[in-house]
Amino acid sequence: MRLAFFVNAVETEIDEYTTTRLARAAAQRGHEVWYVGVGDVELGESAGQLMARAARAVFERDDTLASFMQRIKERDAEPIVLDDLDVLFLRNESIEDLQARPWASPMGVVFGQMLQARGVTVVNDPRSLGRATSKLYLEEFPASIRPRSLVTRDPAAIERFAAEVGHCVVKPLYGAKGRNVFLVEGENEANLAQLTEAVLQDGYAIIQEFVDGGENGDARIFLLDGRLLEHDGTRAAFRRVPTGNDPRANISKGGRSVPLEIGPAERTIVETMTSKLVADGLSFVGIDVIGDKVVEINAESPGGMQSVERLYDVDVTPAIIDSLEQRVASA
Repeated sequence: MRLAFFVNAVETEIDEYTTTRLARAAAQRGHEVWYVGVGDVELGESAGQLMARAARAVFERDDTLASFMQRIKERDAEPIVLDDLDVLFLRNESIEDLQARPWASPMGVVFGQMLQARGVTVVNDPRSLGRATSKLYLEEFPASIRPRSLVTRDPAAIERFAAEVGHCVVKPLYGAKGRNVFLVEGENEANLAQLTEAVLQDGYAIIQEFVDGGENGDARIFLLDGRLLEHDGTRAAFRRVPTGNDPRANISKGGRSVPLEIGPAERTIVETMTSKLVADGLSFVGIDVIGDKVVEINAESPGGMQSVERLYDVDVTPAIIDSLEQRVASA
């Protein structure tokens, strides 16, 4: 299998990333694995083929994540024909590029759609990924599994929602890693105007009804092909607990991860989401759950495998490579 991971930039990849674990799992099986940065693609001088300056990822015996990634970065880039790939795995974060490199933000979806049309298997499906990158995608699922919400750029509408619903969360429609995520106590929130102004600087805002138990963090649950991701009996899921006075449980904001037991509420959520995720071609996603509600769907470069491995001493990424092998074999 010829497999390329499409990332923001090869030089900024980190060995602890989920992407590194995926690439190592594939290379360890003898697959031909490459890294391609957003700015490394070329079209026009090769009979219409999409080309790339790519870094080869080769597994060596006793490789750690650090040594595996170090060699990738040390290798000279080589030209490859992207049309000849079996799989392109989109692992770039468009939100990360949105402000500093706006030209780069849409390119994973753009190149992914081009290669998909040329017969390459692209994960996740770029036709759906453009929608799923936005928190608006959650609104396409049944109301029973998501909190009441409002998407708007009208500060007055946000104020009315807070007055009616009370305790709620306001955040950018396009955002990640806890940036500009604020708790609002209700209509009497003293800083509501300032919080709203900060969020609206990033475009549309989504304001969600606060789900009971949210103050204790959320659960990150990974789904593969619409089902709970499992490997060797271990389910890829954990709870993120906030630390100090910061209510955000994001690991990037200092939250810590603890084991999670999958119960009836989580199973109902997964069963409710399965058919749509499969129909939309979103093979590998992470969902954030509080109680019996999904508060966020992470379809673009979902991460957190380092927490799964640390908590359960199991690397679950081989199950994802199994899925890719099966898709290529049946194509």
